[in-house]
Amino acid sequence: MSHAVGSTSTSGTRTPDGLLNLGYIRTIPGLLQSGQLIALLVTFLCIHLARGWPSWYAFQFFEVVALWFFVALLVFFFIHIFSLNTRTPCINCPLTEFFHYCVGAVLVLIASIVGAVKAAGVSALVTATVFGFLTSFLMIVSLWTTYSVSCGTHQTGAAV
Repeated sequence: MSHAVGSTSTSGTRTPDGLLNLGYIRTIPGLLQSGQLIALLVTFLCIHLARGWPSWYAFQFFEVVALWFFVALLVFFFIHIFSLNTRTPCINCPLTEFFHYCVGAVLVLIASIVGAVKAAGVSALVTATVFGFLTSFLMIVSLWTTYSVSCGTHQTGAAV
């Protein structure tokens, strides 16, 4: 059985050796992931650099959630940039991302709500909660697009 390996991609441009898929950054999922990465980085930095947390445990939870999902999103981003999702067929990447976005959207939203309640007027923490809510929104949008890819609607016999 022969397997053909192509170096072209419908989602963007590749480097001549076929390792990088830099066109992914210009796609809708790539832009959503870039926005999530930036928002989570700003969230983490605002929490980490804020002085005098009004509620230690609440913002420690928020900081851990922001950092964890930043690292996880960075891993998924590099998986798509290096096209590892097509090279490892044993891992269902859309389904894995779907579960990541489910858990991430819920935890970041909970952390943002708790942060908004406990911010006590500290401007860096208020900024962190705003970016946390933005990240939650972007994760929900990514959840919807990932769901459409992995569990999309199956029409049988219906003319569109």
